[in-house]
Amino acid sequence: MPPVSPMLAKLARELPAEGGMLYEPKWDGFRCIVFRDGDEVELGSRNERPLTRYFPELLDPLREQLPGRCVLDGEVVIATAGGLDFEALLQRIHPAASRINLLAQQTPASFVAFDILAEGDDDLRSRPQVERRRRLEAMLRAARPPLHLTPCTTDRALAAEWFDAFEGAGLDGVVAKPEQLPYREGERVMLKIKHERTADCVVGGFRWHKSGGVIGSLLLGLYDDAGTLHHVGVTASFPMAQRRSLVDTLAPYREQALENHPWRDWASAMAAAGGRMPGAQSRWNAGKDQSWEPVRPELVVEVRYDHLQGDRFRHGTTFVRFRDDRTPESCTYAQLDEAAPAELAQIFGTRG
Repeated sequence: MPPVSPMLAKLARELPAEGGMLYEPKWDGFRCIVFRDGDEVELGSRNERPLTRYFPELLDPLREQLPGRCVLDGEVVIATAGGLDFEALLQRIHPAASRINLLAQQTPASFVAFDILAEGDDDLRSRPQVERRRRLEAMLRAARPPLHLTPCTTDRALAAEWFDAFEGAGLDGVVAKPEQLPYREGERVMLKIKHERTADCVVGGFRWHKSGGVIGSLLLGLYDDAGTLHHVGVTASFPMAQRRSLVDTLAPYREQALENHPWRDWASAMAAAGGRMPGAQSRWNAGKDQSWEPVRPELVVEVRYDHLQGDRFRHGTTFVRFRDDRTPESCTYAQLDEAAPAELAQIFGTRG
């Protein structure tokens, strides 16, 4: 019975050695546990909150194609000709059912299954991963869109090909699972190998840490060809000692920061930029404090990132260092390396 806390993965720098491992593409969507009991279908999120109301177009196909009683683990994604569209998923987190239903027609979602927790009276969580995979393949042998079975292989060389070839489709990388691994809820026992690059960004502002008195995150900017500084994400990976030292580092740049700041009129700019300026409300937590403090855009930092979503870093970045040798004006989109789009049909058609 819901809720179930999904089994998680910890970051690894390279694919583990071949032998006793299953490799799968790492999907970039909403983690989702599907519970089906007769006509009842519930979609649970990674944080155990219900997703059912946000993806009504999935409910009938899941009733039609899944056994009468089962629990599956997978990812809700929205696939386009240019790859996975995470921004379209975010648009679904909306209070109005009419808006959700409209988006369900315009940008329908898919469910990609990669694990099975139960079938009928069988609780499969204690069974090894390789056995659960066989049960899942038998269940979804005839699956048709919008329900998909993720590709899986024991061939490390093929997994390495997936890591490169499918990046343009918006996949995060590759997940490696020990064949004998039981399903361990809420534990980081799988491995994820993700794409990673670095970029030099302008520091345009910061947010205070929730504990107060220290820096929580730095707001990052990049210049476009017209010389406009765009908010592209944040970096927040600091130990507490560095959070305290950043207060002194940023202090001189806070003086008269708003006088000529490119984000001074962020409220009006946010509307024009589709909510991409600092201060945009979080779709996940309406009560979250998104207020920010400006600094003069003169500091440059190097950060690590995995990939872009449109013109913005898809996930939070990792702070590497300050770059006193770089000028803010040199921090442009031109430095970013992003893979060309790939057709998702290539992924759905691949079998290990």
